[in-house]
Amino acid sequence: MLFCLYTLLLFHFLHAKEEKTLCRMMGDPKYLLLSKDGDITIGGIFAVHSKETLPSFEFTHKPQLLSCTSVTLRDFRMAQIMIFAIDEINRSESFLPNVSIGYKIYDTCGSRLSSMSATMSLMNDQDSAAGDRCNGQSPIHAIIGETESSATVILSRTTGPFKIPVISHSASCDCLSNRKEYPSFFRTVASDYHQGRALAYVVKHLGWSWVGAVNSDNDYGNNGMAIFLKTAKKEGICVEYSEKFYRTEPEKLLKVVNIIKKGTAKVIIAFVSLLEMSLLIEQLSLQNITGFQVIAVEGWVASKSLITPKSFHVLGGALGFAVRKINIEGFSDYVVNTFWDTAFPCTEGNGNSSQYASSCKRFQDLLVLKNYNEDVPEQRYASNVYKAVYAIAFALHSLLKCNEQDGCEKDLTIQPQQVVASLKKVNFTVKFGDQVWFDSTGAAVAKYEVVNWQQDSDGSFQLKPVGSYDASKTPHQSFVLNTENIIWAGGQLEKPRSVCSESCPPGMRKAAQKGRPVCCYDCIPCAEGEISNVTDSNNCKLCPGEYWSNAEKNECVLKAVEFLSFTEVMGIVLVFFSLFGAGLTVLVALLFYSKKDTPIVKANNSELSFLLLFSLTLCFLCSLTFIGRPTEWSCMLRHTAFGITFVLCISCVLGKTVVVLMAFKATLPANNIMKWFGALQQRLSVLAFTLIQVLICVLWLTMFPPFPHENMKYYKEKIILECSLGSTIGFSSVLGYIGLLALLCFILAFLARTLPDNFNEARFIAFSMLIFCAVWITFIPAYVSSPGKFTVAVEIFAILASSFGLLFCIFAPKCYIILFNPEQNTKQHVMGKTSSKSY
Repeated sequence: MLFCLYTLLLFHFLHAKEEKTLCRMMGDPKYLLLSKDGDITIGGIFAVHSKETLPSFEFTHKPQLLSCTSVTLRDFRMAQIMIFAIDEINRSESFLPNVSIGYKIYDTCGSRLSSMSATMSLMNDQDSAAGDRCNGQSPIHAIIGETESSATVILSRTTGPFKIPVISHSASCDCLSNRKEYPSFFRTVASDYHQGRALAYVVKHLGWSWVGAVNSDNDYGNNGMAIFLKTAKKEGICVEYSEKFYRTEPEKLLKVVNIIKKGTAKVIIAFVSLLEMSLLIEQLSLQNITGFQVIAVEGWVASKSLITPKSFHVLGGALGFAVRKINIEGFSDYVVNTFWDTAFPCTEGNGNSSQYASSCKRFQDLLVLKNYNEDVPEQRYASNVYKAVYAIAFALHSLLKCNEQDGCEKDLTIQPQQVVASLKKVNFTVKFGDQVWFDSTGAAVAKYEVVNWQQDSDGSFQLKPVGSYDASKTPHQSFVLNTENIIWAGGQLEKPRSVCSESCPPGMRKAAQKGRPVCCYDCIPCAEGEISNVTDSNNCKLCPGEYWSNAEKNECVLKAVEFLSFTEVMGIVLVFFSLFGAGLTVLVALLFYSKKDTPIVKANNSELSFLLLFSLTLCFLCSLTFIGRPTEWSCMLRHTAFGITFVLCISCVLGKTVVVLMAFKATLPANNIMKWFGALQQRLSVLAFTLIQVLICVLWLTMFPPFPHENMKYYKEKIILECSLGSTIGFSSVLGYIGLLALLCFILAFLARTLPDNFNEARFIAFSMLIFCAVWITFIPAYVSSPGKFTVAVEIFAILASSFGLLFCIFAPKCYIILFNPEQNTKQHVMGKTSSKSY
């Protein structure tokens, strides 16, 4: 109803003006919409109609004028605000005193061809009498327009060679920022350079990484989308598809709708002009395609004509940037009074009642709506036109050298290029508080309002402000968005998700899918020893040397330190056998001590036997030094104690072996060799052999002592705390010396194995040395190949096994006789003077 009313009012308004002021050339496809004479003339070009119908050009009869349809009330308001601002300036006594501003406003009917025609009409002043403009001076001093960027490009390129300044109120294409191509172009709206970037920031801020993109196939849409795509790539946003169409291409429109329908992206960036958007909404509604979160641009998001029940079903919850809504004081009353008086030239109460009845009766039904001006505050671009008019006025004021006392120098000839130069310098503040100036590209500072399509509880639709963008502020302060006030697509309170792949949680990394955008990926767990502690990590980080990844792979934790401890099962078992061996050796010593006067104890030097038992006890106990957390002292003690005690043990065994051999040698006639192997010599030999090992150990500890070492090479996930040998040569010398004595003892015992006696000591020593050598020969490869704490366990096992071998082989037969066969514990039996079946 409102649209029909305005169409009717506009029809009367145009025809009323046409009858009074219009003088057009027959066949000219454009006509002058509004005009007023003045000392200075400003041109205006607006698409008051959005469609035109071309006449037939068959050249069989005189062509008729074109017809324009589909009234665009927004552009008609722009023409009104231009006239309002000019009238306001003309009434001012201090601003351009004694100088009147006139205007010529053309309607382009939304056609690029008509835009060119209107531009030429302004430049050539076709509506003036012939010959009036032959002095080389432009008939107009500036042009305000157009609405669309593509039409503004045509306008600016046409006027550019003549240096006529053009100020647009809504042409935001970044292409117009090129001062080489458009040196005389200005605009009171921001460049789409800022809007394209701001769109990407919104998507990034809201956590969307997978979007679709649609734009108008014109300068506005193509340039704006190019800026968005470039910024989106830098911000890590992936675009599933980027399609474009124009209002005259229905096939492409259908293709775009099908792509949207099949796409997986739930967020759509619509860098589309108003007319293209209305066509897109219509097609989406016909195919019932809903549920998409649309991010809009200022070109259409704030258009009240788009917000209908049908469009809201498709685009409800749309979010976008809009030019700030500013209410210009006095404009609302001006719209009501001026527009109404022009459209309905009758005044109630003037003249007699019969005259009123005859002239106003036909408008009686419409007069009740005289004060209807609801749409005036919604005109977001009105302030831009207002500021454009004042910018031209300030530039002229400066050029005409105006002052309040003398007025302006009206006789000055002002060239268009002078106006251009003066516009670059203007800097003023309009009455509603906005500061007006142009940057190096001729554009205004980018200031947008973020609006959201919402429906009130009463069912009405509204544009609710939910944020703002101000490019004049710092990057951290320029963008503000109150997400809690947003109603999302489909009336949802929860923000929709739009991703190609779900986020990879901490502990995983993204792996790109071949042939697809970077936002499409698989989530792969981090490798052992690596972590990712953030969502959507591209790479896993390697943990430092002493750290390892936890089970979830999202945190580096200290590696487990491994050593053979007293509290674990293996440690407890080894401690038990160590103590058991030491205790058993002590029991044997006590048994021998209690039977020290018996022949079997006295035989073969009981002193060496007790010394051997003492050394075996130390051998069992030295294994305990290998258990527990390695320290500097324990590392030095364990290897030296092991080396010295075993040499002491083998020295005793070697002494006993030599005594056995020499004892049987001494039984030969005239052989007095035992005098050289008495008790003193035996003690000295044991001491000498042991001192050699002590010397080796002292040199080892002095030059390259063992030390605690954290071995991180064998296991990556844990640290092996072990005793480093310090010097492999030192450790090899200790083992080698023990092996040399054991081998010598084994050879001597082997040679004495066949001596004729009932109790062959040499045979038991040979067998014990065989076990000893077998254990330690096996120990070497096992020691080298065993990992971590098992290396220590192998070494302890070798110590215990060899100690138990010596204990059982040498002392078990004697203990058996003492405990179970005491009748054999006689000198005759030991010396082999009696026969025995026990052996």
